[in-house]
Amino acid sequence: MKKVMWVISFISLIGTAIVLKFMPDSVPMHYDVAGNIDRWGSKYENLIFPIIILAMSLFWILIMRYFEKKALKAADEKESTSAKSNAKVLGIVGLCMVAMFTVMQGFILYGAYSEAVSGATQWTVDIGKVSVILMGIIFIVLGNFMTKTRINSAVGFRVSWSMYNDNTWRKSNRFGAYAIMIAGVVTIIMAVVMKNSFGASMSAVGTVILASVVTLIYAHKVYVQEIESEKGGKD
Repeated sequence: MKKVMWVISFISLIGTAIVLKFMPDSVPMHYDVAGNIDRWGSKYENLIFPIIILAMSLFWILIMRYFEKKALKAADEKESTSAKSNAKVLGIVGLCMVAMFTVMQGFILYGAYSEAVSGATQWTVDIGKVSVILMGIIFIVLGNFMTKTRINSAVGFRVSWSMYNDNTWRKSNRFGAYAIMIAGVVTIIMAVVMKNSFGASMSAVGTVILASVVTLIYAHKVYVQEIESEKGGKD
């Protein structure tokens, strides 16, 4: 997974460097909410995003290595299995993000090139909508893997109620996984239906907040039930 992350990152950087050779020196670099081009700049500014993608890959790989080392130093099999599971899920999270930003870079380059060549005053590709759709896809992918995590301080639905014990973690994150997947589907639909990328972005944020709040309420409910069950067992 680490190798795949690096490969995608370098594809983004090398691909951008190749495309820049065919671009005009000045290209659109920023747009207003309505999609009008409000700043032009050097084509070499497009190298910033691939460098960020490389830095992002390094960040996620370092976190993965932390959990892999933790698995090797674990005192028992349960702790080792938990650390390995979390390292795997974190790798998937990192890979998804790197892939998402690489796809976005492709759309950015295409839009910048076509707009510069045609002398356009508005974007030809609504990058805002593209990013929201990709975000929705990532929500769906991550939701599928949330249930595979063990209690940890890096990934999953992490509040004191869900982290009380293995049972509250499992139930809370299973519920949260369904909630975030539904949020992902709604995010994609809203991005396609809405004319304005700003509105699509706000809808995505609102949907994620709603999914988080509902999961938080459920996590508290599970926590209370667990406490009551423990008290009943002692009685």
